[in-house]
Amino acid sequence: MKKCVAVVGCGIWGRNIVRNFYNLGALHSVCDLDDDNLKMIKELYQDINTTKNFDEILLDPNITALCVVTPSHTHFNIVKKALNHKKHVYVEKPISTSAAEAKELKDLAQKMNVKLLVGHLLLYHPAVNRLKMLIAQGVLGKIKYAQSDRLNINYYKNDRSVMWDLAPHDVSMIAHVTGKAPLKVLNAVGVASEFENICDITHLTIEFEDGLIGQISDSWIHPTKRVALLIRGEKATAILDDTLSEGKLKVYDNKKSSRNEIEVFDYLEIEPLKLECQHFLNCIENDKTPRSDGENGYMIVKILESAEKMMLGVKKEALDNHEFKLSRSK
Repeated sequence: MKKCVAVVGCGIWGRNIVRNFYNLGALHSVCDLDDDNLKMIKELYQDINTTKNFDEILLDPNITALCVVTPSHTHFNIVKKALNHKKHVYVEKPISTSAAEAKELKDLAQKMNVKLLVGHLLLYHPAVNRLKMLIAQGVLGKIKYAQSDRLNINYYKNDRSVMWDLAPHDVSMIAHVTGKAPLKVLNAVGVASEFENICDITHLTIEFEDGLIGQISDSWIHPTKRVALLIRGEKATAILDDTLSEGKLKVYDNKKSSRNEIEVFDYLEIEPLKLECQHFLNCIENDKTPRSDGENGYMIVKILESAEKMMLGVKKEALDNHEFKLSRSK
């Protein structure tokens, strides 16, 4: 494998991506603004180039692909520069926090004839893809409802809301396993429990194709971790619990009151991130369209942008009503 990939951003998650591309024999360089991060990378991977200069990455002809693992509000400018330099790009989710920017990036990648992969990691999860197969085989029957809960503690709130941090996983995963694209947001509520302008709890209700309703709850403040996907079909209900070390995927017969599962389904135990990194390299080498391409990223951002506008509208309406009540009481 030719060393052709540069990872931009080696924070907590970026280090996992650095490890995978290094183990795949594709890592050329790591770029970060933090001296301590670069020192740690150099100690772990002595033969890897490190730099604080992003332009050095862009101008190096040996680097043909970038992996962008920076805060979401920085994605647009970094990815746009990379695409304009004809670099293939793997950008962590979301592709952007603006639908207009997401569209510009997907269109630019097509114009420059380079690959653009968005890090919707769960589309590469073996258990998620096993569930997709079961649904396609009709094991659950016609899908009627989906629910995804992604609840945990996060002390590093560098995104503008938990929705932008976690919901890209939920929306893309439901769309992937059911084969139904998200159409519109029916309801969106956000709560800021610590910082006034950062929602750390969000609840979304989304309508997907064929009338499928999906409920999505994300949280940065839950003391106990819950990462579960429920898919309800006419015949059976599947639950994928990603907090379990084994037996993550179970299917229950809707007609059995005993709740005995039909079967605990097996799948290959391979790190999803490794599969995603391999997929990116394979798409470049074999001129394939990434599973989570720019179009996929754009679809997710459009839905989340709509949800955020709904949340902000609800907050404004609540504030207006509060001010009206105060004025009436005077």
